[in-house]
Amino acid sequence: MEEPQRRIRAAHSESTITVYQAYSPEIGLPAVRGGRFPAAWKRDRMTWIKPSFLWMMYRCGWGTKEGQEIVLAVEITRGGFEWALRHACLSSYTRGVHPDRATWQRQLKRAPTRVQWDPERDLHLRPMPYRSLQLGLTGEAARRYADEWTVSIRDVTPLAREIHALVSGGDMDAATRLLPQEHPYPVADEVLAPLHG
Repeated sequence: MEEPQRRIRAAHSESTITVYQAYSPEIGLPAVRGGRFPAAWKRDRMTWIKPSFLWMMYRCGWGTKEGQEIVLAVEITRGGFEWALRHACLSSYTRGVHPDRATWQRQLKRAPTRVQWDPERDLHLRPMPYRSLQLGLTGEAARRYADEWTVSIRDVTPLAREIHALVSGGDMDAATRLLPQEHPYPVADEVLAPLHG
């Protein structure tokens, strides 16, 4: 079956969804130890969460980019994730979705979350013909994410390195078997419709 152009694909359970971020050891390691983001994690800054493991690998270079050496799998409540979607605005103006640029700018200023659709990646981190969600959290959304929605934080840096080594060695089957199992995430049409830029 052909993939739709935009779809949220994620590892999820009945109550949680897993998103990925990458940080410096100063933030990533205490977050893993405490299961919560430490005080050094700025709650007043925009933070981007990614349900796609491979998109995160593209962004952080398999955990090799400076300041992104610790790759985190953050399990958050589905209720929180869906709150973020309901309060989101597209990160860029899209004709046909927004009545005009000024209306979009007003929505963007008020919205605590932003949605961006970026090309999904394959194991070689090449762009795929369909897109995956990135969710930017700021203000109230960032605080809720850190202090209310987070259920657990795991260090998946060793997994990233193992998959990368298998890809580098040409063992694509073994690399594929290790990938987190991501499935279409069920979201009501009325929630996603305004976010299909």
